[in-house]
Amino acid sequence: MERPKAILIAGPTASGKSALALRLARRFAGTVVNADSMQVYAGLRILSARPSEAEMGEVEHRLYGHADPAAPYSAGHWLREMGPLLAELAGRGRVPVVCGGTGLYFKALLGGLDDLPPVPDAIRAHWRARAEREAPEALHAELARRDRAAAAAVRPSDPARIVRALELSEATGRPLAELRRGGGAPLIAPEGVLRLVLAPDRALLRERIAARFDAMLAEGALDEALAFRARGPAAREGLAGQAIGLRELVGHADGTLSLAQARERAVTRTRQYAKRQDTWFRNQFGAEWRRLGDGAAFDPGG
Repeated sequence: MERPKAILIAGPTASGKSALALRLARRFAGTVVNADSMQVYAGLRILSARPSEAEMGEVEHRLYGHADPAAPYSAGHWLREMGPLLAELAGRGRVPVVCGGTGLYFKALLGGLDDLPPVPDAIRAHWRARAEREAPEALHAELARRDRAAAAAVRPSDPARIVRALELSEATGRPLAELRRGGGAPLIAPEGVLRLVLAPDRALLRERIAARFDAMLAEGALDEALAFRARGPAAREGLAGQAIGLRELVGHADGTLSLAQARERAVTRTRQYAKRQDTWFRNQFGAEWRRLGDGAAFDPGG
């Protein structure tokens, strides 16, 4: 095929995205760019399933492990980093191979991210202080009182998104649904872009997820989880602290779970997450995305 202007590779966790990205980056003189909301964080190399050091040494990889887990990081942060990065890669003649499982990042890249207004520092500080004092469920109840539809779209156990919704609600006085209309400008125009979404057989994906977590344990995931806990409460309570396997392995270290129980819970959570990802991609990605059951069999010349 003709050399693409950019390659986008999406799909659920453990579907083989990184291997396909590496192969296509080799083929088209590309740079692999992360589009996974957990793989941006420092301290989670194993548990977020980042590409190996050998893979990252073979082909240039960007936006992996660079974000402080104690600081906020969102799709908006990622998008602001992508603008200059894409310009840099274009200037060097590199094809961006954007790879990850966070659908919102791809939506942002293609112009579907909401152009949300800034939140005043005083409002941001108020809600983040409350988040430190109150349980997420209490803040979720407050969000439901202010904006029932917004609360219905956010899990009561997701403090980062609850606080973000409360900040926007107070700053604008408008329902979140009115603010979220996908009015952003695309960073990548659709012409000449190869869009791929991996959709392996679910039974096979379940097996891969279990095998991958076992490999994580063998590589030192328990030590990584304990080192991450030592980073302090800001890291543990932010989005990075929700990494699957983290709380399960910390629970094992604290004696509340056996290693077998921690493994089983982490594998179950990962399978549930992969199912949600697959559903999102099926609902949000149209015919312009080529669905692949097996990324390893994909021939870019075919």
